[in-house]
Amino acid sequence: MGGRPSSPLDKQQQQHLRGQVDTLLRNFLPCYRGQLGASVLRQISSELEPREPAGCQLMRSKKLPRVREHQGPLTQFGGHPPRWQPIFCVLRGDGRLEWFSHREEYENGGHPLGSMALTGYTVLTSQREYLHLLDTLCPVSSGEHTQEESDPLLEMPVNFPLFLKHPFRRHFCFSAATGEAQQAWRLALQGGIRLRGTVLQRSQAPAARAFLDAVRLYRRHQGHFGDDDVTLGSDAEVLTGVLMRELLPALRAQTLPGLRGARRNRAWAWTELLDAVHAAVLAQASAGLRAFQPEKDELLAVLEKTLRPDMDQILRQQERLAGKLRVEVQRPLESCLRGKVDTQLSLVTQKLLSSMEAVLSAVQTLLAQGMDRLSRHLRGNSSGTQLRKEVYSFGEMPWDPKLMQTCYREAERSQGSLGQLVVPFGFFGTQSLVFGAQDLAQQLMADAVTTFLQLADQCLTTALDCTQAAQQLEKVRGRVLKKFQSDSSLARSKFIRGWLLCIFLPFVLHQLERSCKVELLEFEGDVLAVGSPALTIEDIYKDIVQGVLLQRIDRELKKALGASDVSCTPDGCSEAPWDRTGVDEEAEAQRGTCPGQPGSGTEVRSLCPLPPPRTFRS
Repeated sequence: MGGRPSSPLDKQQQQHLRGQVDTLLRNFLPCYRGQLGASVLRQISSELEPREPAGCQLMRSKKLPRVREHQGPLTQFGGHPPRWQPIFCVLRGDGRLEWFSHREEYENGGHPLGSMALTGYTVLTSQREYLHLLDTLCPVSSGEHTQEESDPLLEMPVNFPLFLKHPFRRHFCFSAATGEAQQAWRLALQGGIRLRGTVLQRSQAPAARAFLDAVRLYRRHQGHFGDDDVTLGSDAEVLTGVLMRELLPALRAQTLPGLRGARRNRAWAWTELLDAVHAAVLAQASAGLRAFQPEKDELLAVLEKTLRPDMDQILRQQERLAGKLRVEVQRPLESCLRGKVDTQLSLVTQKLLSSMEAVLSAVQTLLAQGMDRLSRHLRGNSSGTQLRKEVYSFGEMPWDPKLMQTCYREAERSQGSLGQLVVPFGFFGTQSLVFGAQDLAQQLMADAVTTFLQLADQCLTTALDCTQAAQQLEKVRGRVLKKFQSDSSLARSKFIRGWLLCIFLPFVLHQLERSCKVELLEFEGDVLAVGSPALTIEDIYKDIVQGVLLQRIDRELKKALGASDVSCTPDGCSEAPWDRTGVDEEAEAQRGTCPGQPGSGTEVRSLCPLPPPRTFRS
């Protein structure tokens, strides 16, 4: 489309961006180093604490998170001059989208015409909504008259569009041939966006947790309190998003007045410029994090080696310092909680609770339907081929976007109303919250499916006839549902507890910033005197505030849920078992795609007519 700059970035602009990234890393990496120490300290401390008997009853799925590979023909709007042209698209299992000139080029191993990581994108299926979005990107100022050129997007209405928009990257316009194809692509793309967005949130590695804490600490130093969706993506993508938010006002002021042409053409030119800036920042951030990797690995090894032997002494010193600081901050903290948090905590808790109950109920219903379907086929003396097909489909339920959409939709349903409740507290991370609920639904479904297949494989033998085998499956069904209800109850409490903390903790820290600043400065010398890299005054202070806030959160949860299962600790069993540390763009690409073949973990052998051992083995 018109208005495209002849050269998005000149050498001077590229050099300026390199300087901006260098400054970001120079300020961010000290935060990261400090949080690595705090994260390792928490991990070792949790290992040494006495543990209650494990509460999780479902077996853990060993499959890594992935999206089911999706492929098919689409038309794409692009080129110079822009036009609609046919392509063949492939969504990889790791959430990358590639497109080829035709199917044969893909099947013959040819290079794609283009590809992109889906991190941070949003899918729109309304042409009117997308055109309205373009209009808002480059609003016409009062008194300004622009010559409106012909707009191919309006000249050729699209029946089944798929628009991919991003706050800092170029947009993509696709069109499917049918409504069914559009729906399938929408679900597949949304799964890829979520997979790539939650890579750091899913990881339990100390480095990943330290990175997220460091991003929040860095942004607090920049005056930004409150969580939002900036932490979606790999480590390099997150830092790129942080810097892009800082650069955006100046970019707008310097660039938008100079763009010429029709408003929507200028909007496209603006997104292409943003894409060039984003690509330059991402490349530089990736290089900086790769350069830091050896130092990070060495620091983690040193921390593990030095902290573990002195753990008791470090924890005693930490508690001594926390006890003294707690006395100083208790009064303003209690005043803040009573005056600004308590009144809304109940409403937000109830909203989260109702949303999660709807999500988990949908998962349980879908799970029960899948188990019932297997029992019916076994009781009906289905052929071995048909039963193998059903076992295969059951094993793939967690990765089937069409089946799981009923669960995912429940997570999205309350996003708007919840957002209105939490905006006064500076929380703008509802997309991250929804993704977290959807990840949890997929995890519980995967665990339940694994458990059912394992138990079924253990109890079914060739000595049973069809009726007896079906009766055994009914018993397994009941056991799995009881295990699911137990685990989902724990997961629900843990999820709500964690997100209430994400919503309210940054707000409380911000409210106390002025009143507690003097006390923190006075205690900083005491912390430095201890000489441990794992202890900082900011972390000790945050832990104090967090502990008091969690007491209120737990009381509210007990009111809403009853006293059972509320005390699930942050390191409890309901954490996601999938551990994939966030890495930068290049490292992720080198690792290759996740398993893309459906059902790769379900082993099915010949069934005729009754299932032999290992038929239901996951």
